[in-house]
Amino acid sequence: MELIKFDRSKCVSCYACVRACPVKAIQIDEKDNGIIIKSSRCIGCGACFVSCNPKAISYHNSIDESLELIANNKCMAIVDPSIAAEFPDIVDYRNFVGMIRALGFSKVCEIAHGAELVANEYKKLLENFKGKYYITSACTPVVEYVRKYQKGIIDSLIPVVTPMLATAIACKEIYGDDIKIIAITPCIGQKFEANEYSNLVDSVLTFEELRILFNKNDIKENSVEFSEFDPPYAGKGSLFPISEGILEVGDINTKFGENRIITRDGATEFRGNIDDFVDVTSVKHHLNSFFCKGCCTGPCISVTKPKSYIQNHGLVIDYTKKRVDFVEQLDEKGKKYPDLDLSRKFSSDDQRIPTPTSETVKEVIKTLGLNESEKPGCMACGYKNCNDFALHVAKGLVKPQLCVAYTLKSSKDSIKKLTSTNQKLEETQQALESSERKLRKDHEMVKETMDLFEGVMQKLPSGVVLVDQNLKVVQANERFINLIGEEAEQINEIIPGLVGADVKTLIPQTVHSLFNYVFENNEAVENKDITYDDKMFSVSVFPIKKGEVAGAIFKDLLQPEVRSEEAINRVNEVIEKNLHMVQQIGFLLGEGASETEKMLNSIIESYQKGNSKD
Repeated sequence: MELIKFDRSKCVSCYACVRACPVKAIQIDEKDNGIIIKSSRCIGCGACFVSCNPKAISYHNSIDESLELIANNKCMAIVDPSIAAEFPDIVDYRNFVGMIRALGFSKVCEIAHGAELVANEYKKLLENFKGKYYITSACTPVVEYVRKYQKGIIDSLIPVVTPMLATAIACKEIYGDDIKIIAITPCIGQKFEANEYSNLVDSVLTFEELRILFNKNDIKENSVEFSEFDPPYAGKGSLFPISEGILEVGDINTKFGENRIITRDGATEFRGNIDDFVDVTSVKHHLNSFFCKGCCTGPCISVTKPKSYIQNHGLVIDYTKKRVDFVEQLDEKGKKYPDLDLSRKFSSDDQRIPTPTSETVKEVIKTLGLNESEKPGCMACGYKNCNDFALHVAKGLVKPQLCVAYTLKSSKDSIKKLTSTNQKLEETQQALESSERKLRKDHEMVKETMDLFEGVMQKLPSGVVLVDQNLKVVQANERFINLIGEEAEQINEIIPGLVGADVKTLIPQTVHSLFNYVFENNEAVENKDITYDDKMFSVSVFPIKKGEVAGAIFKDLLQPEVRSEEAINRVNEVIEKNLHMVQQIGFLLGEGASETEKMLNSIIESYQKGNSKD
């Protein structure tokens, strides 16, 4: 059963609930600084609920399930005598009995009767001492704590049911097993108990939930008639909510030296008292223990006013006197049921975590910068000293940020780091701005250079084209476009500079091969003669960016100035080659002559075509 609920939207991350939990069933959630509730560790004490002012902590709501039970079944309410402290404004207790009946209950009985039954069982056991010391088991959080965190003394719990369960057993004996029972109590933990003993108690309404139902149905003291509780009646059992009430109810001897019984209650001493009982050889007392300062200060009592044990104690005493007077007026003081089986067996539900080594704890203390002394520190964390806090950090039950000193130090360190980081960011920002200005200036220079390159390229007398590895035009000048012819000029009108055009559709296959060679070998090819559509070109192809961009220069060999220049260059080339070849062996002379013949024929052909056009 998930008893405790958490609403992140209401949480302010004050961690009051984390500090209040006696068994550290609530941990800080580092993801969103909220909390995580470990339901398996919870003992149902309600300390977290009481500590949470923003109301981000709530508990399992039983209103809807109770209304459904009332609507569809014959239902009985069994009411805790602490109700006298919850409704001090109601002058006559018979009014709030009438108000409860107005909700639809067919019977309203007293949990005080169950307290009398339980107290009688306690008396038999405690006054017949046989060398074993016991812990009373009337408080659900006490029972849950022993089951989960002190299983070594689980056999010391008095093996008797709580007053709520004892009342349910008695009422079912009287009214039959078919009747549905809803307990009305100040204790959140008894919802745990009802869940375990669902065959006896079908639901538990807290006093807070009872008030909600009264308001929802507009039920007030002056809107109902007097109504008396239904049997079985109770007298002194109504003392149960005060500290030593259960002992008073059973007339258990508490005189010094005659019966060794210690009563200890209250959240601040709760764990220490039970933990001390482990060393029973030195304690040598029975322990009457309750988590709250009496049930009359339970977590769901006095929700409309500050809790006051003294005030509530007085209200319970006054109420008990009225109930005792009522029972004494009867012919019989409420029928007792000696044959009822009120025994209970307790099973352990061990939630303990192995104790870390002292070295691990010391390492945590060192990391957190805490005081290793056993003396109390600031205690703002909710632990008795820094060593105890570090122990629970090492167990993984609490986060370091619960330590105020550590959190403040971490915050200061974080502020320093943030300040340093901000300074570095500011310096980086300035550097980025400087780099941006430089890049902008460089970009402008590049643009100017590109514009200059474009201008120079357009002024060149030769055709120039740049292509990428896919033989797509990157850039071409007007001379190249004019040399290629009409098709290139038409494309240029649509795509200026032929950018992106497929060069394979514009120039002959021979030139494609030259480009492919250059891309593959990263070597220039110079002065290759190409004939294309009655045109003669001298083509030089060269790499610009390895494997990515290459350029080509096209010279029109039919132009007189180009023809003259080429003639001179080629004659010089022939002379140089022949001078070299003269020094070669015979067969190379033949090769040189052949090359000479080829070049001279090219020059002659060039001149002939030029003259015919002139």
